[in-house]
Amino acid sequence: MPVELSLTPDPGPGDALAGLVERVTFFNEENGFCILKVRVRGHHDVVAVIGSAPAVSPGEWIEARGRWIQDREFGRQFKADLLNVTPPDSPEGIERYLASGLVKGVGPVYAKKLVARFGPGIFDVIENASARLQEIEGIGPKRRQRIKQAWNEQKAVRKIMVFLHSNGVSTARAVRIHKTYGEEAIAIVRADPYRLARDISGIGFKTADQIAQKLGLSLDAPARIQAGLQHVLLQATDAGHCALPLEVLQDEATRLLVVDPALVLGGIERSLATRDVVRERVEEVDLLFLPHLRHAENAIAHRLLRSARALPPYPEIDLGVALAEVESRTGQSLAPSQRDAVLAAFRHRVLVITGGPGVGKTTILRTLLSLLVSRQVRCSLAAPTGRAARRLSEATGLPASTLHRLLEVNPGTGGFLRKEDNQLPTDLVVIDEASMIDVPLLHSVLRALPESAALLLVGDVDQLPSVGPGSVLRDLIDSGVIPVVRLVEVFRQAAGSRIITNAHRINHGRLPEPYTGSELTDFYFIERNEPADITSTVLEVVRNRIPTRFGLDPIRDVQVLTPQNRGSLGVRELNRVLQDALNPHRDDTPSVEKFGIQFRRGDKVLQTRNNYDKEVFNGDVGRITAFDEIEQELTIDFEGRMVTYDFGELDEVVPAYAMTVHKAQGSEFPAIVIPLAVQQYLLLQRNLLYTAITRGRKLVVVIGQSRALGMAVRNDRREARWGGLRFRLVGSGSE
Repeated sequence: MPVELSLTPDPGPGDALAGLVERVTFFNEENGFCILKVRVRGHHDVVAVIGSAPAVSPGEWIEARGRWIQDREFGRQFKADLLNVTPPDSPEGIERYLASGLVKGVGPVYAKKLVARFGPGIFDVIENASARLQEIEGIGPKRRQRIKQAWNEQKAVRKIMVFLHSNGVSTARAVRIHKTYGEEAIAIVRADPYRLARDISGIGFKTADQIAQKLGLSLDAPARIQAGLQHVLLQATDAGHCALPLEVLQDEATRLLVVDPALVLGGIERSLATRDVVRERVEEVDLLFLPHLRHAENAIAHRLLRSARALPPYPEIDLGVALAEVESRTGQSLAPSQRDAVLAAFRHRVLVITGGPGVGKTTILRTLLSLLVSRQVRCSLAAPTGRAARRLSEATGLPASTLHRLLEVNPGTGGFLRKEDNQLPTDLVVIDEASMIDVPLLHSVLRALPESAALLLVGDVDQLPSVGPGSVLRDLIDSGVIPVVRLVEVFRQAAGSRIITNAHRINHGRLPEPYTGSELTDFYFIERNEPADITSTVLEVVRNRIPTRFGLDPIRDVQVLTPQNRGSLGVRELNRVLQDALNPHRDDTPSVEKFGIQFRRGDKVLQTRNNYDKEVFNGDVGRITAFDEIEQELTIDFEGRMVTYDFGELDEVVPAYAMTVHKAQGSEFPAIVIPLAVQQYLLLQRNLLYTAITRGRKLVVVIGQSRALGMAVRNDRREARWGGLRFRLVGSGSE
């Protein structure tokens, strides 16, 4: 039988009501609030019941106690103070329950057949004699196994829902918890509630702490203090830090835990004793590291310094003759700075090439790789994102992959198969968009790189740093011990683009050039002063002006980039407005509401974290192409790769009509639209605006306040990231 969802054996005083759930009109997974249509004994019409339950499905039986109310808009309703949900026992209820999509593989047709054949005993058949399901025409071994598996999963998930609900927290992540911990989920959470915050995206420390308090853990318990310290350090990595100063960690943890600072200091000492945290003095500051990040920094520094002192493993070559051959073949002459960069690649086993748009990085790569490939040098090309990898491949004519695919992700662990005992069969690894590489990822690359192989990092150091911990590219350049070629000359072909010229102007602290011509160009600034006017103009430009004047698709080709998530000009609100304008809800278009978001067929969506099983990674953009309401699944097309998501897995994706500039790193789009207002002042930074503008390939439109544009251009403040990579490079390099 299905898990019973009763939360109280005694509903207490008040009006009573009982009946069969005909339809779940609304259910909020965050707080359990629901609006039900219930067929009640003694009532001719279905009754609207409002209440709260961990889960409820059509066909189930409810017993409620509360009061009748008269709603101005919806009429007479029963407002339940206590709502008790039990499994269906009538043929009608069982059929409706099975047909609701709760059990994958059973829709209305099979629900009718199953109830007709097995009656009220169908639950027992699925549970204990599932082979008998094959007595139904159309159900073979595969469908029978899927029904049995889905039945077991929904029972487990609903048990988790009851557990979470009874502890006063959201049930929205029940499916994710079950997928992570399996049948032992409740036992694991009871033993260590704080694992939820570490393991389940979307569940924070406060939610886990709430469960811990309900389970009786005291506020000053050592386990709570340790969990709080780990949480603060993990949150710091999300902000780009590899470590935190002792005082900062103590202050942040004290604020989070609301305990005496002395208790937090004691927790830090225990963490140091157990090596859960490592202390190191870096440039006169006591920093506390998570051990794996300190190890990664040390390993990167040692390996790069060894490589920086060695020659690459290339055959001897007369570069003057070879370059002349390439120039003759391509009809393209190298500028002196480009020639110097190619020569540097033949002199150093590790090299960084950095520069902004239009400075010839692609020409250098094409020339270098042409010389090497023609001499049987094994070259591996990669970039942090799929879009950047495709662009690298198109630019060089050679295969390129994401770094995760190059290193061969192990779906079971999230680690990489390519490492010290299984290194890459290559002589050179070229990584484009290197500003996106964080400390753990570079460490993984170097573990997989043969000692004799060369490494070439290509990127724009003036863009935003990586989302993950560390400022790798800037630290390598600033250390002065890693060979670097910095390109500054903008070539004539590129100088004709206003996107490129204005990007360089902004990068040097100057406002974009105003445009007064009447011909179409590739960079526009549209002044609007009120946030509401900015939003409406963004909508007009995306929906009408760009498609009409430039022939671009508003969903596929146009990307809105904004500095922040919250606020009227933040990602969440802009996505809501753009979704309704570009892909409005229609009765004939399938949709599902999960985690506070309505997903519709045709929506553009963004993957928000790495999913190694699906081989979809943080920052990948796709389109929803199909819904299967019986299987409770939808399909997303990630540029030719069709990937299926269970409805309960949709916390991994968000609408992508608008995204933050950080999420757009490593990608280029035909057209970029950027809203700017002084209300975003905390994020109005030069490198953020510069990064946003350089994401546009054919068109950039900035819409907003001149004052906000000026603030962003003038603000060259770079937020310091705590860590030790540059310190290790400089210190080891001077030995």
